[in-house]
Amino acid sequence: MTLPLTAINVPSAPETIEWITQPEELNQWLDSAPGVPLVLDTEFERVNTFYPIAGLVQLGLGNSFCLVDPDVVEQSSRFREVLADPAVTKLLYAMSEDLELFRDWLGIKPKGVIDLQIGAALAGAGFSVGYARLVEALFGEALDKTVTRSDWISRPLSEAQQRYAIEDIRFLEPMYQWVTAHLKERGLEAALVEESTRFADELAGQDDPHHHYLRLRGGWALTLQQQLVLKNLVVWRELESRERDRPRGRVLADPLLIAIADRLPQSLNDLSNIQGVPGGVVRRYGDALLKLVAQGRKADTSGLERIAPPLSRDQQVYFKNLKRFFRSAAEAADIPIELLAPRKRLEKVVQDKSLADSPFFHGWRTRILAPVMNDIEDYLQS
Repeated sequence: MTLPLTAINVPSAPETIEWITQPEELNQWLDSAPGVPLVLDTEFERVNTFYPIAGLVQLGLGNSFCLVDPDVVEQSSRFREVLADPAVTKLLYAMSEDLELFRDWLGIKPKGVIDLQIGAALAGAGFSVGYARLVEALFGEALDKTVTRSDWISRPLSEAQQRYAIEDIRFLEPMYQWVTAHLKERGLEAALVEESTRFADELAGQDDPHHHYLRLRGGWALTLQQQLVLKNLVVWRELESRERDRPRGRVLADPLLIAIADRLPQSLNDLSNIQGVPGGVVRRYGDALLKLVAQGRKADTSGLERIAPPLSRDQQVYFKNLKRFFRSAAEAADIPIELLAPRKRLEKVVQDKSLADSPFFHGWRTRILAPVMNDIEDYLQS
């Protein structure tokens, strides 16, 4: 991938790594360059826990870069204010895990965030391009990724880890300049803000455990009553995982939740006879699971949203034909169809037979789809 690059200044790698070690120092540093976008990244660990464990926060303002330990960030009142302030632009790359970390660790849903991976896709660099690959394509520098999966919790961090952490933010502001210039050429300057905001808001909304059952697509064939049981089981698992700080699958895996909802066990023996349910789960959670099943069997299902079924054979043909219009628009605009019209969004359009009911296809997408909109609407009405 070779991309055209205008004259953009890339800050040199610092000779020495700056650490901010006091909350008051961080508060002052954050206000040291008003109006300059804050570049931001994090390192964390999340293997055997439900909640990510913060290991490091990397920050940049202009040509100034610093590393901050989590305990310093936690005590900085200004950091929380800046993160939540929509008027302060924050630049990140592939930001979903960073936003989840700030939500779970600091209880903050960041505003004013810009995801430059989305920006790169809008600017014609391709869909879901990795940070290191884009840095090399734009600036000709190959990043050392050997410490990516290293231990970011223990101290002291090695020199290689510290250098890697700075490199992960050093190119974000120049990358932002490149993205902004190309989006201006395309008339899509506002699209990056709009799409980044939509993405962050949707991610924040996913925190509600009462909607998590809808992600278990394998449960679509369950009856409405069984899906209500599944919803209750999923909510229980979410709360249990959070309380124990254990990954969801370590408490009870998705397929087993679906199997329990399908079989509707009425006794511990029934529960034990469901293939794959560990004896330890029966002993520890059996009574609670049976109670949830019993409650769900009798509960009112009116208003329950069904899990979306897979497309039928006829719908798959319909989907394939509909996608051609979206692909045509995506290719004409040089925007990945995966960004313009993700598969799950298009499946929903096929099932609803309507584009008007989908807020996803408004905003910047309206302009991109304008040349084919009449064709899409005619096809949906056919």
